[in-house]
Amino acid sequence: MNGSSVRRGLTAALAAVLLTPLIGAAAPAGALVRDSAKAAPAPAPAPAPEPAAEAQWIDRETVVWDTDASSPSEATEGTRRQLDYGDGRHERLRLNLVDGGLSEAQRAKYPHLKGYSAFTVDRRDRDRIREATRGSLIVTRRAADGTTLESTGVQIPGVLDDLYGEKAAEVRLGPVFDRQGRPTLSVWAPTARQVALELDGETVRMRRDGATGVWSVRGDRDWRGKPYRFRVRVWAPSVREVVTNKVTDPYSTALTADSKRSLLVDLSARELTPRGWERLRKPAATPLRDARVQELHVRDFSVADTSAPARHRGGYLAFTDRRSDGMRQLRELARSGTSHVHLLPTYDIASIPERRRDQAEPDCDLAALPADSPRQQECVGEVRGKDAYNWGYDPLHYTVPEGSYATSPDGARRTLEHREMVRGLNRSGLRVVLDVVYNHTYAAGQDPKSVLDRIVPGYYHRLLKDGSVATSTCCANTAPEHTMMGKLIVDSVVTWAREYKVDGFRFDLMGHHPKANILAVRAALDRLTPAKDGVDGRNVIMYGEGWDFGEVAGDARFVQATQPNMAGTGVATFSDRARDAVRGGGPFDEDPGVQGFGSGLYTDPNGSEANGTRQEQRARLLHYQDLIKVGLTGSLAGYSFTNSAGKRVKGSEVDYNGAPAGYTASPEEAVAYADAHDNETLYDALAYKLPQDTTAADRARTQVLAMGTAALSQGPALSQAGSERLRSKSLDRNSFDSGDWFNAIRWDCRDGAGNGFGRGLSPAWDNQDKWPYAKPLLAGPALVPSCRDTEAASAAYQDLTRIRATEAALSLDSAAEVQRQVSFPLSGTEGQTPGVIVMRSGDLTVVFNATPERQRPSVGTLAGRDYALHPVQARGADRTVKASSYDEATGTFTVPPRTVAVFKAR
Repeated sequence: MNGSSVRRGLTAALAAVLLTPLIGAAAPAGALVRDSAKAAPAPAPAPAPEPAAEAQWIDRETVVWDTDASSPSEATEGTRRQLDYGDGRHERLRLNLVDGGLSEAQRAKYPHLKGYSAFTVDRRDRDRIREATRGSLIVTRRAADGTTLESTGVQIPGVLDDLYGEKAAEVRLGPVFDRQGRPTLSVWAPTARQVALELDGETVRMRRDGATGVWSVRGDRDWRGKPYRFRVRVWAPSVREVVTNKVTDPYSTALTADSKRSLLVDLSARELTPRGWERLRKPAATPLRDARVQELHVRDFSVADTSAPARHRGGYLAFTDRRSDGMRQLRELARSGTSHVHLLPTYDIASIPERRRDQAEPDCDLAALPADSPRQQECVGEVRGKDAYNWGYDPLHYTVPEGSYATSPDGARRTLEHREMVRGLNRSGLRVVLDVVYNHTYAAGQDPKSVLDRIVPGYYHRLLKDGSVATSTCCANTAPEHTMMGKLIVDSVVTWAREYKVDGFRFDLMGHHPKANILAVRAALDRLTPAKDGVDGRNVIMYGEGWDFGEVAGDARFVQATQPNMAGTGVATFSDRARDAVRGGGPFDEDPGVQGFGSGLYTDPNGSEANGTRQEQRARLLHYQDLIKVGLTGSLAGYSFTNSAGKRVKGSEVDYNGAPAGYTASPEEAVAYADAHDNETLYDALAYKLPQDTTAADRARTQVLAMGTAALSQGPALSQAGSERLRSKSLDRNSFDSGDWFNAIRWDCRDGAGNGFGRGLSPAWDNQDKWPYAKPLLAGPALVPSCRDTEAASAAYQDLTRIRATEAALSLDSAAEVQRQVSFPLSGTEGQTPGVIVMRSGDLTVVFNATPERQRPSVGTLAGRDYALHPVQARGADRTVKASSYDEATGTFTVPPRTVAVFKAR
């Protein structure tokens, strides 16, 4: 509660504003770990109550407060500001009301504070501003007789940026080695009262630079390889006392097991580089518009792959095992057009025990239980906080490889093996994208797994109006709008690109970043050159989740890196428009049976009342087809076509749940996809949506058709690993902590391994509301595909990616070229068939027949032109598509049910 209704009754003439630092009484430390949909922190004690911090010190001269200070005659005589230096003295900074509030420039920088009252620090007190920021801060308003009318704590990120940010941003932080091998360690801690280095059990003094707020120390060559951490004495608002935190380096480049200590290593050391690392030959660079990405979790990839050495399963080195089933599949995908593997987080993860001996396993015979049993998830749930599995969206150290994926988490072995993984994938014809999660940390405050906030409390995280940490991302939101958090992100990305030779970055919840921060990352990558850095940063691709929500929604605090805002930047965002249209409904529907273009809406109804009447189904299906058409262009805002109502519209004028379907300026700026690690796999979504009597073979064909809408789109496309092989997670919609049992990929059909469907009821902690729908599906064997179905789907999908990789008409480099070459001839109210989309691009005509019947769309303008089924499909493994034909006399294409057929002019 902000108390504004109380404050309105107080006259400014009787008030004075005080900015007072106080050392409060000690309060018990409380963990600030937040439960997350993507992270599973252990239960923690309730946090200690914190005093509100509703005032904000936004620059060295200005404090703002949402208080009633409307009168310019507000008294300031006798105001006091007290700063405790440990000797009981109190100091004050006097504040004067600013008539008119914030300046225009300040309102532009802090739009969410534009209505706040502004106060300026009295000129007589400005020489003590730096001192004041190093203690507790309280703004107090008092009556003329000294009575305290109200008070609040103060948020200080703005003033820290103003005092230190510009110069500190130029300092190289973390471990830096000179040519003689001597290290310098530097940490930014401007509010700390003392910082020392604990090195291998000894304490070393560090020097503070007053201009930057950076503490540093230069060491000897024999420091190399030693464990260290910082001992930081600092005021901690979360516990309202001065604390001494023993904390690892935010710029760590190596760690001991379970991140107990940082390690002082030089990443250029010979023992950390694989053989031939400096001369690593990469696959040819692929422009972002042509990227075909397979999203893959390191442990999922190999933990169940018995063809890989047991020691390598579930870890980095599995990507070096060229004879394993998994690597054979990846090479096959690479030969057919997949360009990149996108790895779910591989930085240091907070929630996984790193030593194998500490990792718990389910104590059940999971394979012996019935397919619809709740026992599997119960057994997995008993160990899920202690097992080896998590997606990893709970970062602890941003720039160190995760230790649980290495054969040894102690020392820098993880660095060597991560590099060997990159080399193994590159040698298989695939570039490597890292999933990075800079939008939040695992914890904040005095939690033992809080790093940033125990060094500069209250700075690195985004604070709400009352001073509490925002958690809209799931956990403690970071604040990339603050100079040094933005710098940390840029420096971390550059380190991964330069030192680990990765080829791309996928930004989790990128909409919580300022657009300026993402563009700063892009600019830093572009400056990397082969001669200077060993990599060409211009070939490093970038894309992310441009969702708009939370406390930053609608550009409330800054211009966000959201879908529409990233138009024209060359950085791509995931496009959910066509995804939902193909699957049907949305990922959070109460009834998972809501159908879409690829799952039988209107053309093969499943009986769910959620789909509405037949008339409603037909209308929605035709609108879905409009959404898919926009998606096929690369979600272009300016692309003009005739919609299902017969009206000429632009992509930006097609509605997607109240937002424009088209939002990009260039086809490279939208990532097309039908499924990803979030929500049900495509196979599982279709299990809910297709009629229950749909055969396994037809489910496989529908899977390929749905994936084909992404694979044949202009611009980049992504698929979840194993989806081409009908991968299932037994209907688990959020498997971040569901263990190997529900997540592991089986790359072969030996021993009846199957595709994962029927491993039991999906975990109750995030799926129980779907159990009434799931149990009947899991109980029957009809949804388990045969090896023949699995192999057929994989081969048919690869034919489509091979066509996409070799046809220039599907790789257009501008909106103008897409407008000129791409058309949808059977649009409008006449000639359009529900469940069928015909797309022309250059000399190609693509027919998407999502219906359960053969279709014969006629394009009269093509009569007399000679087309034939594309040679790749004509020679491919899909026998059904080979039945497609073309009648030159009438311009009629004949396409079998549930089939994507590509025709090429001869």
